Amino acid sequence: MSKLTGKVAIVTGASKGIGAAIAKTLAASGAAVVVNYASSKSGADTVVEAIQGTGGRAIAVKGDVSKATEAKALVDAAIAAFGRLDILVNNSGVYEFGPLEAINEAQFHKMFDINVLGLLLVTQAAAAHLGEGGSIINIGSGVTAITPPQTAVYTASKGAVDVITGVLAKELGPRKIRVNSVNPSLTETEGTHSAGMIASDFEAGIIAQTPLGRLGQPQDIADVVAFMASEDARWLTGERILAGGGLR
Repeated sequence: MSKLTGKVAIVTGASKGIGAAIAKTLAASGAAVVVNYASSKSGADTVVEAIQGTGGRAIAVKGDVSKATEAKALVDAAIAAFGRLDILVNNSGVYEFGPLEAINEAQFHKMFDINVLGLLLVTQAAAAHLGEGGSIINIGSGVTAITPPQTAVYTASKGAVDVITGVLAKELGPRKIRVNSVNPSLTETEGTHSAGMIASDFEAGIIAQTPLGRLGQPQDIADVVAFMASEDARWLTGERILAGGGLR
């Protein structure tokens, strides 16, 4: 029997990249999955079709996680479709890089609204439905371990995710709900390709510092998340898992 049979999961930002891999992997492990997207309905539908094509259960739900009403509607859709909620993966995130002199208010609020406020709003809505054994997995970033230049705002937002994970682990622990963070290093996705990070000096520099000698792939992260969602990780909460091939 699959480890997540009978469970229901929400994965935010799941229309592509790491989020899509997480949604498919949770479904392959037996969970029914709500595939959240902000703009790419076609991408989310493709993920749902892939899950259903292998006998899994999934629906796509549009929602801007940084809006309280839409965050709640996302959770309500999960309950309406599947009757319960057991797993929340806060994967939605955006990034922009640049030097100190290029930072502006719009850029700051865009990243913090989605990466931090969005995580809090969805978690707030989900917590009302999660019961004993529930698992919240926040997707942080390996940047908080290496603090690269020209990433001040993005790294700050992911640093917030790290500490929120610890706070909520203590806050929700008495309800036997676990809260952990999985922090990938550079991972090959549509986003990192379009941002020019792949096949670049940046990629070469990351690989040179990574003991396992390669970039991450979405499946590398998804498998860690599936473990953290399962009963196998029942004694882990408040943890920050660096999923980066040993990069520190």
